[in-house]
Amino acid sequence: MVCLTLFFVSLLAATLLPGGSEALLLYDLFHYDAFFCLLFLATVGNTLGSVINYFIARKGTAYLVENGYVKSIRLSKAQSFFDRFGAPALLFSWLPVLGDPVTFVAGAAKYDFRKFLALVLIAKGGRYAMVAMLAFASDVASISSIGSGFPK
Repeated sequence: MVCLTLFFVSLLAATLLPGGSEALLLYDLFHYDAFFCLLFLATVGNTLGSVINYFIARKGTAYLVENGYVKSIRLSKAQSFFDRFGAPALLFSWLPVLGDPVTFVAGAAKYDFRKFLALVLIAKGGRYAMVAMLAFASDVASISSIGSGFPK
């Protein structure tokens, strides 16, 4: 159940919905003995969330503009940004606030899906690996005591 929760929280965190998954990952890493499984599921879930953004934009941009969910001027500015920076911009898809729109714009720009998937997977996996390594390297007692009332 822990792994499924982390997977879905990570997936939702990568969509245009607000939310984050790093705190749950850290909690799970310090309380469950499944380091690689947790990193894998968080990475896959977060990457799939970005894939959802990509396909919503790729298939539904006209609908979103016609119904006023996205302004065409903002979309064209974002597309020109993506045309200018392209693939390297996807390596920043892990960033809070900025990362989700980048994946959306990649879909609107009809960027090659295989390249998109590879770059986003690298970015998301790298972020989660870095979060985990920094947490364990810092050996912060307050993080490990967050759930001291819960069984290990």
